[in-house]
Amino acid sequence: MRIAIYGRVSTGHQVEQQTIEQQITRLTTHVGTHAAEGWTLEPTHVFRDDGYSGAALARPGLDRLRDAVKGREVDRVLVTAPDRLARNYVHQMVLLEEWAQSGCVAEFLDRPMSDDPHDHLLLQIRGAVAEYERTLIAERMRRGRLVKLRAGTLLPWTYAPYGYRLSPDRPRDPRGVTLDPAEAAIVAELFAMYREPIASLKKLAMHLDACGVPTPSGTPSWSCATVRGILRNPTYTGQVYAQRTQSHAPTQRRSATHPIGRPGCTAVPQPADRWILVGQVPAVVDQTQFDEVQARLAMNRPFARRNNTAHEYLLRALVSCGCCNLACTGRANGRYGYYSCNGKQASTYSRHVTRCPSRHTPVAQLDELVWQDLCALLSEPEPLAVAIARAHGGAWLPQALLARRETLRRGRAHLHQQLERLTDAYLRGVIPLDEYERRRRELEQRVHSLAGQEEQLRDEAARQHQLADLAASLESFRERIQRGLGQATFEQRRELVLLLVDRVVVTNADVEIRYVLPTSPESEHVRFCHLRKDYFELPALDEPADDL
Repeated sequence: MRIAIYGRVSTGHQVEQQTIEQQITRLTTHVGTHAAEGWTLEPTHVFRDDGYSGAALARPGLDRLRDAVKGREVDRVLVTAPDRLARNYVHQMVLLEEWAQSGCVAEFLDRPMSDDPHDHLLLQIRGAVAEYERTLIAERMRRGRLVKLRAGTLLPWTYAPYGYRLSPDRPRDPRGVTLDPAEAAIVAELFAMYREPIASLKKLAMHLDACGVPTPSGTPSWSCATVRGILRNPTYTGQVYAQRTQSHAPTQRRSATHPIGRPGCTAVPQPADRWILVGQVPAVVDQTQFDEVQARLAMNRPFARRNNTAHEYLLRALVSCGCCNLACTGRANGRYGYYSCNGKQASTYSRHVTRCPSRHTPVAQLDELVWQDLCALLSEPEPLAVAIARAHGGAWLPQALLARRETLRRGRAHLHQQLERLTDAYLRGVIPLDEYERRRRELEQRVHSLAGQEEQLRDEAARQHQLADLAASLESFRERIQRGLGQATFEQRRELVLLLVDRVVVTNADVEIRYVLPTSPESEHVRFCHLRKDYFELPALDEPADDL
């Protein structure tokens, strides 16, 4: 029997205390005690999540385990307790039912499960208690933190802003915050320089790099975002505020060309009336200087390059450089326009030490090339049908599936007949009990294997039906769109390109167009980049992305 084990801890303290190692050791020892029964544990079937909460199912270790169960690579999953698998009872039931459909059994060491209704009731109670405890702990911590913030005894940050130092003995006490004279002087200089008429964030960052000022994070060069964060921080006026931002789950991918990482959060600024005044710290600038800088930042924001729409770029914000994976910006030089890689700019802007060696791409040629390819894709149904079949692993073959299902049915019927004959031979005393049990286990394993293959065929048939519906929806979309391609205005072309083109990657003379297609009428109003992608597996950097 193929065994998989799963362990999880949710906090960094638990990770440091090696409690997950204790779980893995217990589970491995339990597998060893059943080695005589044929239990085997492969190193690739040890799944763990260090520092992941059990309140969500988006965990890399759990995702790999679910993929292994779905691929019928394991027959039994061992977990120390139900709350290690999931804190939410609904999540526990989702996983257990999903694994049961794949013929996999889940076993908890602290509370072995059976088909007894009392065991299922106890599992429900334990899941509800675990979810209640998590909610109660989180609420107590939130309210306790608010009380300390309002009382002025807890700093809202664990790392001091640039120019400040925390007390080693009281790192979260506002009264222990002191100024770093050298860094504070740099902050004051930044506020003074930005109030000048020709100052910009990029010029300030380049000035700091030219003067050899170390960055707060130790990176090779300053960035505009770092300078902006300093200029917008009200702490430098001597006031420490909490709840200036509120974290929300991300709603779009970080980048179309960079590797996908763990889910992050988006910090949304909150109105000033919701801020909590924690305490006073030494000031670097006065309130008047700070207000002047905020007004200057607000005035300069509409003039940012991303808001410049003086020239028409069909592929605005859709072109990336294949050499350095940075985005390309449209630039006009007299009568000619080019998509220029941001990696060719100074390191202050590109965050790269060396300049990108790529060439500028003519706007007119690339726009026309992509538009003509898009029109060709929407003009004929064959390319879409081929792309769908390739993306989903083959064409629709109902007759072959029916033939395979009938073959498996006959095989199972034959095995059941063998079981009946074997039982009849044992009852007549032809074979002893040990031989009967051994041969019966072998036949039951073969029956179980055929049942798994039949389940896979049913899943494949359901997938093929979904594929047929998807193809019909795409064909309807193609017929509606292709009628007006010849008379489309620039705004209509731009809207269609935003919907159907995820990214255009230019590597010198090679152009890669990554198309995305709406799979339903509702998805025609959602751009692909707005879909959550951070819960996917990390893609291989050397493999080309799928065009569909």
